[in-house]
Amino acid sequence: MNQQSILLIGNHLSIDHANKNVWHYMAEKLSARGWQVITTSSQQNQALRLLDMLSTVYTQRHEYVLAQIDVFSGKAFIYAEACSQLLKWLGKPMVLTLHGGGLPEFAAKHPVRVKRLLQRADAIVTPSPFLQNSLREYAPDIRLINNPIDISQGIYRQRSAVQPKLIWVRAFHEIYNPEMALKVLAGLLSEFPESHLTMIGPVKSHACMQSVRTLAKELHVEDHLEIITGVPHAEVSKLLDKADIFLNTSNYDTAPRSILEAMLNGLCVVSTNVGGIPYLGTNNQEFLLVPPGDHLAMANAIRRVLTEPELASRLSSNAHKKAEQDDWSIILPQWENLFSSIVERNYS
Repeated sequence: MNQQSILLIGNHLSIDHANKNVWHYMAEKLSARGWQVITTSSQQNQALRLLDMLSTVYTQRHEYVLAQIDVFSGKAFIYAEACSQLLKWLGKPMVLTLHGGGLPEFAAKHPVRVKRLLQRADAIVTPSPFLQNSLREYAPDIRLINNPIDISQGIYRQRSAVQPKLIWVRAFHEIYNPEMALKVLAGLLSEFPESHLTMIGPVKSHACMQSVRTLAKELHVEDHLEIITGVPHAEVSKLLDKADIFLNTSNYDTAPRSILEAMLNGLCVVSTNVGGIPYLGTNNQEFLLVPPGDHLAMANAIRRVLTEPELASRLSSNAHKKAEQDDWSIILPQWENLFSSIVERNYS
């Protein structure tokens, strides 16, 4: 069996190549480095996805020596539970990668389930110091490997004389609170009538999208708003380049790639102070942070960016330098070294 063979198990691995996630790129880059990579699952239905994952784990058991499992809270937790149990029965080593700002709350409600899962792992990884610290009581040895970005895809532009060109890039789902961005826009228009907000992301909740469209009408901001739901990830940098200020309004978060890419492109980032976001930099240096749900505080922070050129310039420059530290050329070797060490420990 190929000693460089790995199964990547994730509940967001999609066959939609226009919107690849980190593990799509990981699979491509590992393959280019000589690894044999199997991925699962592309099924959208939750029951079929679980069956597909379990089927792949078992039927492909002679084709991989190591598995990596994405761990999320909520209903998605069962994917990691079920797959890890089968892998343990098969005697396969595994790496668990912890995601999602809701995981600490989930662990507090289901401590036995979380501890049982984490005890099965040969290594536990997270891209977020927030999760590393919050889950330490369940697993003291959680390794930190930052979310990678491709700096060659960035379009860096130093911001100083900033225009009220706002952009929001996340999935349309309640946990990302897109309605807050509309309220921020409405609060800016009286002072900055040229304000414009572009919202980009897939629709994960149709109810959320309907709420956004309804609120836009109620706030009379439709003429200052553009919603784009089908943008290939490769095109996002071009849209970021047209904006000056990046809004993140989420209620839960860890280390979102959308913020890292905005920082790479030199946008002035204004975000809610939740989860792992404060660990991505320093408030007033790489970004401005406001309390979650406080659209008035976010609008005031944006006013500072618009009226204080020195602040805007500092945020833009510092954010870009910070994001450059997470290029694939730095992050991929950390994953390869981890995978190789586990294989050597289990098969030598």
